[in-house]
Amino acid sequence: MSSADDIAMRCVFPGFEGTAAPDWVLRAAERGLGGVVLFARNVGDGERLRSLVGRLHEARPGLLVAIDEEGGDVTRLESRTGSSYPGNLALGAAGDPALTEGVARAIGRDLAAYGIDLDLAPVADVNTDPRNPVIGVRSFGSNPDEVATHTAAWVRGLQGAGVAACAKHFPGHGATSADSHLELPVGESELRPFEAAIAQGVRAVMSAHIVVPGIDDAPATISPGVMTGLLRGELGFDGLAISDGLDMRGISGERGIASAAVLAVRAGCDALCVGGGPTGPEIVAEIVDALKAGVGVRRLAEAAGRVDALAAWRAAQTSDSPDHPGKSGAEMSVGRDYQGIGLVAARRALRVFGDVRVRDRAVVMRFASPPSIAAGEVPWGMAASLFRRGVEVGKDAEQPGASLVLVVRDLHRHADQRNAVDALLARRPDAIVVEMGVPSCRPRGAKSYVVTHGAARVCADAAAEAMRP
Repeated sequence: MSSADDIAMRCVFPGFEGTAAPDWVLRAAERGLGGVVLFARNVGDGERLRSLVGRLHEARPGLLVAIDEEGGDVTRLESRTGSSYPGNLALGAAGDPALTEGVARAIGRDLAAYGIDLDLAPVADVNTDPRNPVIGVRSFGSNPDEVATHTAAWVRGLQGAGVAACAKHFPGHGATSADSHLELPVGESELRPFEAAIAQGVRAVMSAHIVVPGIDDAPATISPGVMTGLLRGELGFDGLAISDGLDMRGISGERGIASAAVLAVRAGCDALCVGGGPTGPEIVAEIVDALKAGVGVRRLAEAAGRVDALAAWRAAQTSDSPDHPGKSGAEMSVGRDYQGIGLVAARRALRVFGDVRVRDRAVVMRFASPPSIAAGEVPWGMAASLFRRGVEVGKDAEQPGASLVLVVRDLHRHADQRNAVDALLARRPDAIVVEMGVPSCRPRGAKSYVVTHGAARVCADAAAEAMRP
């Protein structure tokens, strides 16, 4: 293999299908692949996950295994059950950076126990536009200084457990009203959280597929002004710059993945994520060939060197996880929640207004809210948590003697749901409304109102405790 082949391979981080590493991924790893990104589709039980990661590292010890494990609504480890940890909005509502650091450390211990090297978190975006369809509860809040404080704490906690953190989505995806998975948003940068992450020693920063007027007309991922001039020059970041998924329409819709890859590396990205959807060896080969033809060897070597530097940092870490290293997968479980810190944080984030106690029987009506592409399908709602606390849960809204619980997520986004909730409250003013998204729209008739600041399983459990003491 030529030097150009090797260093170009180092820049590619594909996803793949299944809970076992496909042969094409293992062959690519042996040829110098920089890393892979795991999704919920790759996570089986603890034993299979540990086996998967081990096999990847066996193919190339310096391979970086990355995952999006934000806690809250975006979880890969617990996509079947919902997360044991609240997400960023809940942590911001709890308002305790030490608690945020503790939650991130617990997540880091989970990841380190499976040998995962890089967590594509935390989200450092400031959620200044409530219409934002992709950030929302993934942000610590709308105050830049508070978001910066919690971002630094999250980085400190995760990296204290020996797993690299990645602040995203640079230079800020919060002030947009479009989803870059589907189109190209235009927004404003908010750098304070990224400055805080860099000051804390964050090992990686992920680009955003957004246009920032005043800096460049091109998306940030392929903008030298953003990824080199701003991130490297003004902010002084010298770690790994990694792109958001190149298969997202906001970046590759008009130019194709291979062209986007070339432009991204030229702009200053070192690692290229691809594979949120179906990926295969032909896409990796296309990207590698395009990089060799379209990017200078010196720039490719610089990018590959940053990938290797992060791998070397990770190899030098000693996790404080009791399951790291060497315990068998059978002895591990996903979402251990060390010392119950997830529930502690969810309780601190909870806001309760009025009398929210439920009777022995309750009708729980959950209003469907499609998940963002980033989160994917993860179970959410209140029925299971109330059932575990002894409530007989039914479906007939007219059931005599039963409490009525109306469960919504981001009610401000759904006019039809607001109308339906208002109509139910007119008939049942005693109904309890539980908002499990961004609490931007409390119904006027909601005398009994619960805000969880996220739809994680642990947030539902905290709410159920308050509703059924």
